Amino acid sequence: MNFLFLMDPLETVKVYSDTSFIFMLGAHEQGHKVFYLPSGGISLKKGLVHFKVTGVVPVVREEGTPFDIISETVLTENEADAVFIRTDPPFDSEYLMNTWLLERAEANVSVINSPHGIRTVNEKIWATQFTDLIPRTVISRHLSDFKEFLAEEKSIIIKPTDGFGGAGVFKITEDAANKNVSFEMLSDRDQKEVIMQQYIPQAAIGDKRILLLDGEPLGAVLRVHGDDDHRNNFYAGGKPVACEITPRDLEVVKTLKPHLQKLGLHFVGIDMLGDFLIEVNVTSPTCLQEMNRLYDCKLQDTVIQFAENLVNKKNKK
Repeated sequence: MNFLFLMDPLETVKVYSDTSFIFMLGAHEQGHKVFYLPSGGISLKKGLVHFKVTGVVPVVREEGTPFDIISETVLTENEADAVFIRTDPPFDSEYLMNTWLLERAEANVSVINSPHGIRTVNEKIWATQFTDLIPRTVISRHLSDFKEFLAEEKSIIIKPTDGFGGAGVFKITEDAANKNVSFEMLSDRDQKEVIMQQYIPQAAIGDKRILLLDGEPLGAVLRVHGDDDHRNNFYAGGKPVACEITPRDLEVVKTLKPHLQKLGLHFVGIDMLGDFLIEVNVTSPTCLQEMNRLYDCKLQDTVIQFAENLVNKKNKK
């Protein structure tokens, strides 16, 4: 099968941490042809979606690029079997265009995750419909709402609606001298919405990333922050620790599963703080390599086999 990976430039790939890389390696090891698809490499011509791709062989190397370049070519939607959408946020106009064009190809190509599903689910806002699963939350661009919520909660987390990797996440207390300026910066002085959530004390222990495949748990890892930062994200210096999936986690997963399946969101990462759901990550969920090392497994094989099944089902129609 021809597996395409819509992702950030190859030179940005980190061989020991990128989930995209381990997917590509897994697909290659299972006998599939692997292609790098850059953002902007999708076109629509004569009623068919075309993909300007680079054939690659992923290789684990200590130095240099982790890819051998085979050739550059153009594949039509009739020649591509599966496309993994793995570009990082923000969800901007180029990202939106990619999803529109990929949606035109879905009759012939299995896309992971569904372009429609990705457009529907803002990773930080979508979860707010499940009010019994999330911390107390306010989304607003107004300083007055921020002040009111902070007065009620005493300690809160504020973050942008479109950030990732822990960027722009602040812990604010009622007596903080920089509380107003932090909100003003994130809201661009009342021009952008900001997410405000009650501070969950379990954040001091770490937050749990649970990867879901077709709405079922694939694996989990606890992300624990360093001594000089409150953020648990690996991008912000957090460290992976083995953990268990609790009955509360399973309750959350059970609630989300039918919604994710309906939206075609096959590979998803959810973030838990204690008993609370914080985010639902659908664009380019990570942490699979950390789970592989912690539990001595190859979770990418399960994901690639799932993609194979999607392709086979589509071919039978």
